[in-house]
Amino acid sequence: MSVSTAQLSIKAPANSRSRVILASLIGTTIEFYDFYVYATAAVLVFPHLFFPPGNETTALLSSFAIFGAAMVARPLGAIFFGHLGDKRGRKITLVGALLTMGIATFLIGALPTFATVGWFAPAMLVVLRLAQGFALGGEWSGAALVATENAPEGKRAIFGTFPQLGAPIGFIIANGLFLIIAAILPSDDPSRPSLAFLDWGWRIPFLFSAVMVIVGLWVRLNLVESTAFEKTVSKGEIKKVPLVSVFQSHWKQLVLGTFYMLATYVLFYLMTTFSLSYGRAATAGPIAGLGYDYTTFVLMMIVGVVFFGIFTLVSGPWADRWGRRKTLIWVTLAIIVFGLLWVPMLSLGNVGVMAWLILGFALMGMTFGPMGALLPELFPVSMRYTGSGISYNVSSILGAAVAPFIAIALWKLGGGSPFWVGVYLSAMAVLTLIALIIGKETKDVDIEA
Repeated sequence: MSVSTAQLSIKAPANSRSRVILASLIGTTIEFYDFYVYATAAVLVFPHLFFPPGNETTALLSSFAIFGAAMVARPLGAIFFGHLGDKRGRKITLVGALLTMGIATFLIGALPTFATVGWFAPAMLVVLRLAQGFALGGEWSGAALVATENAPEGKRAIFGTFPQLGAPIGFIIANGLFLIIAAILPSDDPSRPSLAFLDWGWRIPFLFSAVMVIVGLWVRLNLVESTAFEKTVSKGEIKKVPLVSVFQSHWKQLVLGTFYMLATYVLFYLMTTFSLSYGRAATAGPIAGLGYDYTTFVLMMIVGVVFFGIFTLVSGPWADRWGRRKTLIWVTLAIIVFGLLWVPMLSLGNVGVMAWLILGFALMGMTFGPMGALLPELFPVSMRYTGSGISYNVSSILGAAVAPFIAIALWKLGGGSPFWVGVYLSAMAVLTLIALIIGKETKDVDIEA
């Protein structure tokens, strides 16, 4: 059932700018916090606790497989929550997505391990990980719509960066909490967490998500619907099945939007999940790495993520001034070059590694920031939640779901050198560049159309 015009007879007050910014930021911060908590545990904890002992490489790959499973669920979440968002409104849909993510994350923190229940442990981990992906599939597009549909004229890209800012903030909170716990429960072996950490310490970040979700729900329940959605309802333009409509009339935009995000996703997961494995791997072994201890490397990553946040915000004014397409073309060209510079940069020792992290995360902010405006602008109001969500999340399969496997295979192919991993990033960025060249500028589209 769609929203009726009678429900709109009494006009709700407009969302204030501060409310829009907070609602779009806090929800994605929580969602990305939950996602990063899992990503960190996928490297540090789950290979030790949720799979049979004996082969560490197999356990790590199995953990990454479950990590990638969520990417498969994300397009399904985009379809489900997109349908609700285009039929019932953005507010109620965002509340549902946040609740789903929060409950799944909390339950992961309460799971028994392989030593206790055998294969039931990874089976339940898969189910809850799928629930996380399903929820994130509906979260991002809704938050982006709240920001862009309520943005002042000429500032859509700036407002669109606030849901994007949730990614670096969520990363810092999640990894900062893991660092605190690791410091309280130190390990004598830099390649493995302490027994206390593996026994109960890792559960704290998952359980803590419940507190954050309560705060997020309070903020989002105080939202009112955007004028753009209200006008669409009042004109009777709500689609019966938005999914069918978007494939019938905007399939080209779906394809372009998917490839717009490809380089962003590959860079994102190489700089977060893969880099943590590569940075902590011993300098001598089956697959050589950088040999950093966990605490040192995560602190270095957090420094890099600060630049992620800074350049996410910087990218908004650029995209509003020069256009989304032109800004992203230049950033994508820079990503192509960056991928080819991995080995030279990483050969410079600590300074090179730090420069690699800072540059990678800065480029991540510059490519991620404009997407908050660009993808919603590809679609009309009546199918915007569905269209932007599908593009964003199908790209997660092509980019993020397979990235950890491809990266590890290429890392092994290079005998411990990340050269081919960097080439892989550059190749994916070339595909994004082609899509941007084919596509059209969206800066001046009518967001209420």
